[in-house]
Amino acid sequence: MAWTKYQLFLAGLMLVTGSINTLSAKWADNFVAPGCGGIKEHSFQHPFLQAVGMFLGELSCLAAFFLLRCRAARHPDASMDPQQPFNPLLFLPPALCDMTGTSIMYVGDLLIIMAQIIVSIQMVLEEKFVYRHNVHPLRAVGTEGLFGFVILSLLLVPMYYIPAGSFSGNPRGTLEDTLDAFCQVGRQPLIALALLGNISSIAFFNFAGISVTKELSATTRMVLDSLRTIVIWALSLALGWEAFHPLQILGFFILLMGTALYNGLHRPLLTRLARGRPPSAEEGEHERLLAGARTPINDAS
Repeated sequence: MAWTKYQLFLAGLMLVTGSINTLSAKWADNFVAPGCGGIKEHSFQHPFLQAVGMFLGELSCLAAFFLLRCRAARHPDASMDPQQPFNPLLFLPPALCDMTGTSIMYVGDLLIIMAQIIVSIQMVLEEKFVYRHNVHPLRAVGTEGLFGFVILSLLLVPMYYIPAGSFSGNPRGTLEDTLDAFCQVGRQPLIALALLGNISSIAFFNFAGISVTKELSATTRMVLDSLRTIVIWALSLALGWEAFHPLQILGFFILLMGTALYNGLHRPLLTRLARGRPPSAEEGEHERLLAGARTPINDAS
């Protein structure tokens, strides 16, 4: 199926803003700054606070949706199609999946597989609800952002006191130290710039992602999302944020082959190969029988 210009635009927007989102998060993680109370310099490792910032970016989509709806009330707009009534709590489960998956991916590499399973559940739930109730992508992203922002902001309070041992990235050894994060931002303003890039890009990225889910499917969204990994990897190598490992080439080759197979890029090649090979004995006999069946009646005499 050929993609429309709008679908290509959404795919490009998702690829670009998704790459910016991850790269800005990696940029923030690379900063070193002093903490509160004269604590010596240490890395900016605040995964749950960064996740709260991402939900704040998603929440901004809800404001954009209501602005568009007010505009559509005065000037009818085809992009604001009538929606089926639905309970906003429907988007609480995918918001919880988003919150858990994002937070886990910020903490460590061994938990990424678990996070991907949770993200997959989130994608399936979003596709189901968006299709069933014809929910506008801005409203879907904003509603999830509202739930995630409120819940995770409240959880930052107990996280400040819960010990995390080796999983902690702050000097106090707790799950999250929000005060330490703000002190580091105050002493290194570039961290604020990285967080701002993270917050703003996630709004466009998730809007494009939900739109791709609505226009195409959740599977297509995940395939496109996997492609941005190549962009992030290449730029991270160029900036010196990661070390090169030859095995990564094999991983990206498998990723590209899977993407090509999903999008049917192998079909023209198989068709060309089938046309170029000589027919088998069975196919030749079949062709002769068909030719005999097409012989005119007058020629039979």
